[in-house]
Amino acid sequence: MELFEKLRSEGYEVATFAAGSFWIAEAIFRRVQGVVATAVGYMGGELEYPTYEEVSVGDTGHFEVVQIVYDPNVVPYVKLLELFWELHNPTAPDEKGEKVPGQYGSVIFYHNDEQKSLAILSKREIESSGKFRKDIITEIRPAARFFRAKEYHQQYFEKTASGGHIIK
Repeated sequence: MELFEKLRSEGYEVATFAAGSFWIAEAIFRRVQGVVATAVGYMGGELEYPTYEEVSVGDTGHFEVVQIVYDPNVVPYVKLLELFWELHNPTAPDEKGEKVPGQYGSVIFYHNDEQKSLAILSKREIESSGKFRKDIITEIRPAARFFRAKEYHQQYFEKTASGGHIIK
């Protein structure tokens, strides 16, 4: 049984976010108390078994995502959503409202109806908060098949000296 499935059977929940580079998002979410496991990979495209190189071209339809297993008794989903909004720029890159190209888009992938409702509410709140001057382009989609990136990409910043300078 895969680790994530085992943890889910023990009462933990899964959240999946696309928030730019999956390396940075994973490094930040891993530090949250109540997050018990993370994995980076791809979601949302049509290509079967995408590779990092294929997704990096930006035309497979996949997003770089971090998948998080968390204890909802320690960190509620709404707290993960708050962090999602903080760790990346969810706005259109220019006045025309064009989307961020390729794999670096902003997406909340929900795993159940409760997550969907909370994601929609969270997006409405951030839009009305005035925090961002440009339009929020974050999509809210049902979770699709998760393609785990190669082991080299997992906990990348913990494995390389370069990551320590970005995330403190």
